[in-house]
Amino acid sequence: MNRTTLSLIAGTAALAAVTAFAAFDGPSAAGASAPKAAADLPVQRTSLLCPAPSISDIADTSYTSFTPVTQGAASSGKAQLQAASEQSADGTANSQTGGSQTGGSQTGKGAKGAKGSKGTKDSKGGQKASGTSGTSGQPVLTPKAPGTPATGDSSGADAPALIGTADGQFAPGWTVQETTEVAAGTGRGLQGVTCGPADTEFWFPGAGTAASRTDYVHLTNPDDSAAVVDIELYGKDGAIKSPLGENLTVPPHASKPILLSTLTDTQQPDLTVHVSVRSGRVGAAVQALDDKTGGDWLAAAADPAPSLVLPGIPKDATDVRLIAFTPGGDDADLKVRLASPDGLITPAGNETLHVKSGMTTAVDLGAVTRGEAGSLVLTPTDRSVPVVAALQVVRGKGDKQETAFIPATAPVGTRATVAYNSATGTTLALTAPTATATVKVTASAGSDGGTAATKTYTIKSGTTQNVDAPVPSGLQGAYALTVETTSGGPVYASRTLAATEAGVPGFTIQTLANDRGMVAVPETTEDLAVLQK
Repeated sequence: MNRTTLSLIAGTAALAAVTAFAAFDGPSAAGASAPKAAADLPVQRTSLLCPAPSISDIADTSYTSFTPVTQGAASSGKAQLQAASEQSADGTANSQTGGSQTGGSQTGKGAKGAKGSKGTKDSKGGQKASGTSGTSGQPVLTPKAPGTPATGDSSGADAPALIGTADGQFAPGWTVQETTEVAAGTGRGLQGVTCGPADTEFWFPGAGTAASRTDYVHLTNPDDSAAVVDIELYGKDGAIKSPLGENLTVPPHASKPILLSTLTDTQQPDLTVHVSVRSGRVGAAVQALDDKTGGDWLAAAADPAPSLVLPGIPKDATDVRLIAFTPGGDDADLKVRLASPDGLITPAGNETLHVKSGMTTAVDLGAVTRGEAGSLVLTPTDRSVPVVAALQVVRGKGDKQETAFIPATAPVGTRATVAYNSATGTTLALTAPTATATVKVTASAGSDGGTAATKTYTIKSGTTQNVDAPVPSGLQGAYALTVETTSGGPVYASRTLAATEAGVPGFTIQTLANDRGMVAVPETTEDLAVLQK
C-alpha cells in the first residue's frame, strides 16, 4: 500500500520525504548557513486504525497497546483508542462513542456498555468489557508508559472498530494488536491483526468468495470528511466486473464492513482485492473466514515489487498455498525459493511461477517446510515485473484444521514490534534472504509484571531461524517483542501465536515491518515539530 507522504516546510519552501511531517521556522536572514546533515528524530504524533474484531457472538478479543522506549522522545504525551461509528453493509449507521486514554488518566463516555449493559463474565468471574467499555464506562485499555504493554478485553459481535491517536512519548513506534478467540462456527480458532495507519491503496491477494468462505473488507475512516472508495476483484480469469464495488462512501469517523460475496455472484477460492481511495483515506483489512478451516485476518500485502519475502511459515504447516497477482501490463515469471535454516532451496516441482497480467495465480506448495523453519522468497527470473503475493497456511488435518495468512512484507528496518505475546505459544521467525544480519530482540516487561530481557542473534544470509526469543523474567500478563536490525540485512520477521483448543491447532501470524518511529530531518537551531499522520 502507499505510505503516508512526509513533507518538510521551511519558510515557503517544501521538501518531500516519507512517513511523517516536520515543520520549522528556518533562517530568513540573507547569507544564512545551509541546513546541516539530516538527523533522526522521534515522531511526535501517530495514528492507527483497528477493524471491528469479529462477527461472532461468542468471540473474546484481547487488545494490546505498546510503545517501545525511544531515545530522545518527549517526556509526556497521550494515547487514545476511540470507537468508530459502525456502518452496516446497507448503509445503516450504529453510532458509538469510545473512551480515550491520556497517560494514566481516561476521559470520555463509553460505548454500549456505558448505557446500562452489564457486559459478560470473564474466565475469572469478573466483568469483561462490552465494545470499548464495561459497566463503569471504562475504556478498553489505558496505555502505560513506554516499555510496558497495556491490555484490555471485549466480547461478542458488537465490539467496534477503533480509531487511535498517540502523541509525545507514546507516538514513536506505537503498536496496537487485536487477538480474538472464537470457540465454534465460521472462522473458529485464533484470529489476530496489527492495527495499521490510514492510506489510499491496499492489495489483498488471498481473499475468496468460495461457498465455504465469508470474507469481509473492513474500511475505517479516521477523518472529519467522508472517504470514497473503490473495491476491485481479480480472479483466475482477470477482473471481475462489479459496479457494486464502486464509489463506496465511508462516513467520517466510521467503519464499514463489505461482504465480498455481495459484490459478485462469482465463487472463487483465490481472489486479489484492490482497495483504492478516490477521496480521503482509510484503514483496510480483510477478515477471511471459512466454515471448515477456521480463518484469520489477511493484512495488506507489501506494495507491488519485483522481489518479495513472505517470512515465517510454521514448520508444522500441512498445506501452504501461494497467491500472486501482477497489476501491470506485463506477465511476471518468478523464481520460487525457500529460505530454510540451512540456506535457500528450491521446492521440488515449484521452481518457478508464471503470473499472467491482471489475473490471480495460485499454486499449492503442500507441506513445503517439512518440519523446519522457512520463509518464501520470490525473485524475477528475467524481467523485473512488480507483483503482490500472500500465503494461505493450514495447520492440522481433517476436521481439526486452522488457517492463517502471511502477506509479503517490508523489512524490519531499524525497528519493528509485535505487541501481544504469551509465555507459551509464541514463535519468532527471522530471515535474511540476501545478506547476513545481526538482530537484537527485546521482550518488554509484562503487562502485569516482570522484567524486560534482551538477546542478540546472527541470521546467516539466505536462512530463516525460529529463534529462542527472550521472555521477561517474572512474567505476568502479555508482553511485546521488539526487533532491531543492528547490522547487515535486510531482515524480515513474523510472529506466530498458537493456542490449541479441543484438538484444533489455532494460530495467527503477524509480520513485523518498520514501526516508522523515527524520521530524518535537517538539523536546525530553530524550534522543530515532527508530526506523523
